Amino acid sequence: MARHYESPLTEYLKQYKAQNPDTEVRQRAGRGRLWDVELDPEQQEGFRAAYVPQDPYVYYQND
Repeated sequence: MARHYESPLTEYLKQYKAQNPDTEVRQRAGRGRLWDVELDPEQQEGFRAAYVPQDPYVYYQND
């Protein structure tokens, strides 16, 4: 591979970020909405209490 080679995807992303300088700010905001959230301990405990273990082989029919 050439030393200064950039893939078409890399070129596109650089061009996109140059045209939309707020891209990283929007990405961080989106991450904050989806991943950086506080979990409710009571709700988590309810999920754990409602857990049903799965059979080792899910396609096995218990007759």
